[in-house]
Amino acid sequence: MPPATPAGVPAPRRTAFAEGADRLRATATTEPGRLRVIGAVLAVLVVAFGAVTAWQMTDRSHAADDVLHSSQPLSAGAADIYRSLADANTTASSGFLAGGQEPTATTRRYERDIETAAAGLVTAAAGAEPGSPAADTIAKLNKLLPRYKGLVERARANNRQGFPVGGAYLRAANEVMQQQMLPAAQDLYTKENQRLRSDYADATPYPWFAIVLGVLALAALGWAQRRHFLRTNRVLNQGLVAASAACTIALLWLVVGHSVARAGLSSSYEHGVRSLNVLHDARIASLNARGNENLTLVSRGAETRKLANGRVLDAYDYAYAQDMKALSARLAEAGSLADDQAGGRPVTAAAGSMKVWQQRHDQARAADDDGNYQAALNKVVGSKADQPTGECFDSVDANLAKALDHEESRFEQAAGGGRNAMSGLPLGSAVLAVLGAAGAVLGIGRRLSEYR
Repeated sequence: MPPATPAGVPAPRRTAFAEGADRLRATATTEPGRLRVIGAVLAVLVVAFGAVTAWQMTDRSHAADDVLHSSQPLSAGAADIYRSLADANTTASSGFLAGGQEPTATTRRYERDIETAAAGLVTAAAGAEPGSPAADTIAKLNKLLPRYKGLVERARANNRQGFPVGGAYLRAANEVMQQQMLPAAQDLYTKENQRLRSDYADATPYPWFAIVLGVLALAALGWAQRRHFLRTNRVLNQGLVAASAACTIALLWLVVGHSVARAGLSSSYEHGVRSLNVLHDARIASLNARGNENLTLVSRGAETRKLANGRVLDAYDYAYAQDMKALSARLAEAGSLADDQAGGRPVTAAAGSMKVWQQRHDQARAADDDGNYQAALNKVVGSKADQPTGECFDSVDANLAKALDHEESRFEQAAGGGRNAMSGLPLGSAVLAVLGAAGAVLGIGRRLSEYR
């Protein structure tokens, strides 16, 4: 009984919300009212499951697509920029050692490397966000590239005329490359690899929110059908069965599809990206070693390095030794990562060529130390009859290129399979959710019709 109010004072008016809540409570006390509430809750749960599934799988599908078509190609492009710059530096020193008139093939290789690096910087700039650290690094490289080319041209011009200052210009060009350009290219490569890892991190986590909602929707549908059976002794409600089937299909598709996608993406990283990174590092180490080997003969002792034990070594020969250690370590790692003969064979061949390279390099250094500069020069950049180290370097580089092509194809196959496993999930889950919600509403509606 409502509380009494003083005479002549009207009772306070209740809000529309309070009145609606009272009507809802009154309705829920009847079986038709309870059925309407159950139908609404089931429809909301099923629709929420479909919407969240579509949202989470759209995000993961886009991230997987970025792995395949954006971040990994940009990472490979950054590695190619580094390789092209390092190869240009190595080729310039090889041409310098050849004498005043360098071979046409050497000139063309140098120019091709410079063009490749410039084109790679254009592609990287198109994929970088304006004002980002990667964009700043690309701008820095674009400024340094003409400066480096100018120093190389001065070295060539003086070398053609027999002026010793040509060697100084070449060492200055090498200093710009080693201390500014290659570190910047390495920084760009690192940033693109970080973006690649970020895309993997976005594409591979399980969509737990969607999975939990799917389980809740199925549990609610199962409870509703059990309630229906207990009250009517009817085993099946066609609408609720259809809704349960739609949710079951969507949930299984979600779990299985994402598991397959995750496996494919994980395989593309473990057997593709990791191998590619190691092979890129190996190729860069071989290029740096070749460049320092050439500059050892160009500088002829002009640059030295004092070790902690007081021993003084040629700076470029010391750098060559460090690069060869890095190359040996990277080749050993690449060999352990290669899980088929097609990938392991070129790595093994590169390792064999590296050992011969080291032997020939020792012979060149022995000749140079004995004062026979021409014999040392022939052993580094001579003809095939001289068994030069350049022959071994070319073999190492060619085999690493084969291994990179193989691992690139494996990456594309695995990452493409992972992306394809998710491609239909967002739309399919949305359609199944609509069908499931419609089935739940129709199933409850059929029970309601019995009370009319």
